[in-house]
Amino acid sequence: MTEQATGAPHPQPRPRSGGQQSAPVEHVTGAQSLIRSLEEVGADTVFGIPGGCILPAYDPLMDSTRVRHVLVRHEQGAGHAAEGYALATGKVGVCMATSGPGATNLVTPIADAHMDSVPLVAITGQVASKAIGTDAFQEADIVGITMPITKHNWLVTNADDIPRVIAQAFHVASTGRPGPVLVDIAKDALQAKTTFSWPPVMDLPGYRPVTKPHAKQIREAAKLITSAKRPVLYVGGGVLKARATAELKVLAELTGAPVTTTLMALGAFPDSHPLHVGMPGMHGAVTAVTALQKADLIVALGARFDDRVTGKLDSFAPYAKIVHADIDPAEIGKNRAADVPIVGDAREVIADLIQAVQKEHSEGHTGDYSAWWKDLSRWRETYPLGYDRPEDGSLSPQAVIERIGQLAPEGTIFAAGVGQHQMWAAHFIQYDKPATWLNSGGAGTMGYAVPAAMGAKAGAPDRTVWAIDGDGCFQMTNQELATCALNNIPIKVAVINNGALGMVRQWQTLFYNQRYSNTVLHSGPDDVNPEARGTRVPDFVKLSEAMGCYAIRCEDPADLDKVIEEANSINDRPVVVDFIVHEDAMVWPMVAAGTSNDEIMAARDVRPDFGDGEDD
Repeated sequence: MTEQATGAPHPQPRPRSGGQQSAPVEHVTGAQSLIRSLEEVGADTVFGIPGGCILPAYDPLMDSTRVRHVLVRHEQGAGHAAEGYALATGKVGVCMATSGPGATNLVTPIADAHMDSVPLVAITGQVASKAIGTDAFQEADIVGITMPITKHNWLVTNADDIPRVIAQAFHVASTGRPGPVLVDIAKDALQAKTTFSWPPVMDLPGYRPVTKPHAKQIREAAKLITSAKRPVLYVGGGVLKARATAELKVLAELTGAPVTTTLMALGAFPDSHPLHVGMPGMHGAVTAVTALQKADLIVALGARFDDRVTGKLDSFAPYAKIVHADIDPAEIGKNRAADVPIVGDAREVIADLIQAVQKEHSEGHTGDYSAWWKDLSRWRETYPLGYDRPEDGSLSPQAVIERIGQLAPEGTIFAAGVGQHQMWAAHFIQYDKPATWLNSGGAGTMGYAVPAAMGAKAGAPDRTVWAIDGDGCFQMTNQELATCALNNIPIKVAVINNGALGMVRQWQTLFYNQRYSNTVLHSGPDDVNPEARGTRVPDFVKLSEAMGCYAIRCEDPADLDKVIEEANSINDRPVVVDFIVHEDAMVWPMVAAGTSNDEIMAARDVRPDFGDGEDD
C-alpha cells in the first residue's frame, strides 16, 4: 500500500492521552522538520549521499548535533550499512539518497531488508511535486518501484506531513514483522515553510500487528511437544528479531528437544549447546537436515520454510506434524500446511509455550526422546562438519575462516558476503550469542559484507567487526573502505581469494562438466590478453592501501595465525587481509537444487547411510 500525503487537509488531531500538554510549535522549513523528526525518533546515524532533490535536507543536517551522517561512496553501500547498523544495535537503520539513480541504487538493499526482515527507513528526495509524472530530470517513481519490497511507503508533497510520516515510518519498520519502509519527499516540500511540533498524532488505520498468541493454539502445541517421539525446534531469524533467545534456551532445555537454527538464526541458540544439532538447508549439517526429514513434529519458531531449508517441498519432512509460529500470518501455511498455526511475537509465543509445557509436565505428560537422541547422536558423530587440507600445501579457505573465528576477541561481529565463504563462515565460526552474525540470506546479495560490517561497526564501535568476503563480492562494494577510513570505522576484512566466483564454479564442477564459463576473476581470457595469465587483477593489497587501509597478503598456512593476530591488533584504521586460498575447495554437505533433502551428500560422492528402518 502507498499513501500519498498531499495538500488535502487531514482530520483534526486526536486529543493526546494523559493530559499531555501540546508540544511547542517551531516555524521551520520542511527540510528542518525532517531533521528534527529524525532526532526525535532517536535516529543517531544516517548513511547517505546528497544530490539535487535531497539537497535541501543536507543543509540543516549539517547543524544537527544528534544525527551523525556517514557519507558513503555508493547508495547501495548506504542501504547495506543501514542494515548492518540495525542488526548490530537492534535499532532502525536509516539511509538517504536523492531522486532518480540515487533512489534506484537503494532498491537492492531495500529488497535485501525485505527478505530478511530488517528494520530500515529509506528517505529519498523526489522532484518538485508539480514536476512529478513529467519525466523531469532525475525523476523515478521510487514509490512504485519499491512497493513490492517495502512494508509500506509514502510520497510526501506537503511539508506539514513530514513529522507524522517519519514517526509512522519508524513505527511500521520496527513493529510486527520488521522490514523496510520508504519515505519519498518532494523537493518543494523540503523547501516550503511549515511548523514543527512533536509528538505528532499517528494515523495508521488497519495496522495492528498481532503479538499475543491464542491460548488454545499454545495448549495444542504443548500437547504435541510432550507426546511426540521425534520433535525438532526449527528456529528462524524471527527469534532474533523478537529478542527471544533467552526464552528459547529455557524452552529447549525444558523439552529436551533438538534445536536447529537457520542461516538467519545463527546465534539465536548457542552453537556449543548439546541440544544444538546444527544449521539446516542446502548446505546444512547432515544431522540438522536429517533431523527435520525424520521428525514426527516440527515446531517452527520465526521461520518461513524457505526453499533452501526444505529442498524439494513435497518430499520435506514427510512424517512431521507442523506447529508454525510467526508474527506474519501470511507466512503460516504459505509453503507447508500447519497443523497448529500460531500468530504472535516469538518472545510471547515461546514464553507461553514454556508455561504450557510446564503444565503438561505437572500432569505427568513428559516426552520421551531417548531413542531419538540415540539416532541424532550417532548421525552427529558419523557425519560431523569437516574439510580436507589441500594436498599442494596451499591455504584452506575453511581453515582461514575457522582460525579467524577462534582468534577473534570476545563479542566479535561477523558479516559475510554471499557464496562459499558465507557457508564456511556459517559452519566453522561458533556463534553462541545473538547479533554476532550478519548476512544476506533471502536475497543472497553479493557485495553485502563490507558495507554491512561498516554499519555494524558504526553502531557498535566498541566491538570488533570482521567482514568475511569473497574476491567476487569484494569487488562489488569495496569502495566503502574509503568511507571507513575517512570516518574512523576500523572494520577488518578477510578476502577469501580463490580467483573465481567460487559457488558458481562449484556448480560448474559438479553439474556442468567442469566447463568454467566466466567464473575466473584474476585473469582475462587467454586469447584476449595472454600477458594477464597468472596475474591477479586487481591487487587487493594495493587497492586497499590506496583507500587508506592497512593491508596484508597471506598465502602460507604457516603464517595464518600471525597474520590474523596482526589484523586483530590494529584498531586505528580498516584492515584488509588478502587470503590466497585453494581454488577447488567446495562447500559440503550439499543438497542439489530441486532435489529432496533425503539426497543430501555429506561430501563429494559420499551419501550418508542411515540404515534400514530409519524411516519408521
